[in-house]
Amino acid sequence: MIAVALAVGFGLSWYALTDGRALAALTVGPWSAWPAVGAPAPDPCTRAYLARRGALQLGLAEGLQFVATADSDGRPLDRACRYRIEGRTPVAAFWTLVPAAPDGTIITRPDGPLALRSPGIAREEDGSMVLYVSKGLAPGNWLEIAGEGPFELILTLYDTPIASGLGSGAAALPAIIRESCA
Repeated sequence: MIAVALAVGFGLSWYALTDGRALAALTVGPWSAWPAVGAPAPDPCTRAYLARRGALQLGLAEGLQFVATADSDGRPLDRACRYRIEGRTPVAAFWTLVPAAPDGTIITRPDGPLALRSPGIAREEDGSMVLYVSKGLAPGNWLEIAGEGPFELILTLYDTPIASGLGSGAAALPAIIRESCA
């Protein structure tokens, strides 16, 4: 009985420290966010996430950051592929989309833009958007990435009602579609 209790206890602790998304994260399609990141007293899983990331986080009222490490079909994001990000974002005063390596390093072309930003994109007639992230040329709103291997997409929503818990617009996150791979 003691061995089972120790195994379950250590197993859950390991999961919380290495991932923990199922315990404290908000997941919408391929996107995950940690809503308690900016709270004065975050839960233990969120504190473990903050320790793993080691990055400056937004305050609770400033916004919310969603991270995707896989496409909408569950396949890991790979720099050898071209991705189409389409749909709508939740209501926000401003948003950015940044591609980064698993260690947090931005992987855009060295002499190119670092991110796609909400004011600088062309939208469809219905207000939706179509964005491309790839190493090769793509039409419209395109962000060129460099290097090899896996990456993640970071969608940061600034001044959004989702961060305060007042809105339910998180269901409106864009899809990530793998179009082709080299």
